[in-house]
Amino acid sequence: MARVLVVDDEPNIVLSLEFLMQQAGFEVVTAEDGEQALARVAEQAPDLVLLDISLPDISGFDVLEQLRADPARARLPIIMLTAHGREVEREKGMALGADDYVTKPFSTQALVDKVRTLLDEAS
Repeated sequence: MARVLVVDDEPNIVLSLEFLMQQAGFEVVTAEDGEQALARVAEQAPDLVLLDISLPDISGFDVLEQLRADPARARLPIIMLTAHGREVEREKGMALGADDYVTKPFSTQALVDKVRTLLDEAS
């Protein structure tokens, strides 16, 4: 069973994403900020990360950069999730190495499909 790390500081979003991913058949690990996210990746090696950009301590962009700088994590599939739909942020996320970029609110089925596609490509 693939393990998905959900990183978001909004408890309602974490709960809904956790439920959605579990219903889709994934094991779910959560983190509420960037520091926790990096610790979870080190501890539990997820197969994919759903990463919010707006986090309280270090931003999702910084987490993405740190993961991409680590050779062991450079190919970890990462989908950026954000309420910020501006093209400049999308371009920044993709330039830093995100595999996809999803704007909130999003279609739950489309997100599950993206996760499955990235996991299939990674395996």
